[in-house]
Amino acid sequence: MRELKITPIKNGTVIDHIGNGLALEVLRIIGVRELDRDSTVSVALHVRSQKIGWKDIVKVENMELSPRNVNAIALIAPTATIAIIRDFKVQEKRAVDLPDRIGGVLKCPNPSCITNQHEPVESEFEVARRRPVVLRCTYCERLVDEFLPNLA
Repeated sequence: MRELKITPIKNGTVIDHIGNGLALEVLRIIGVRELDRDSTVSVALHVRSQKIGWKDIVKVENMELSPRNVNAIALIAPTATIAIIRDFKVQEKRAVDLPDRIGGVLKCPNPSCITNQHEPVESEFEVARRRPVVLRCTYCERLVDEFLPNLA
């Protein structure tokens, strides 16, 4: 069987163990459009994984993720791992971890929430439940369990 390999990156980030079919959402979260035109982006969809069955992988050259991006990825892909690559070697690898509070990552789905009233207030949620993840808006207490349509 012939196998295609994804080109290694010298410096950047590899996001592995993304739930099957969510790689394009991860690209949207990390803002791949703002990347340097010389940066390679590799996406592998529907790859067999012993850990989670099927997975997606995203490799982005010359980018390290902000804590806000990592929190957003943790919401939609809680099984993801993030590896920081420097000089073709993995310098750090960790699983995404959902903090107890998340700010500025989601929009509150409640149209009456103060965060949706053109006030200078950033949205903030606390984790109400971890499995499956449910968040509670700090301001209006609306529970949120659908994250893709509410990503900021």
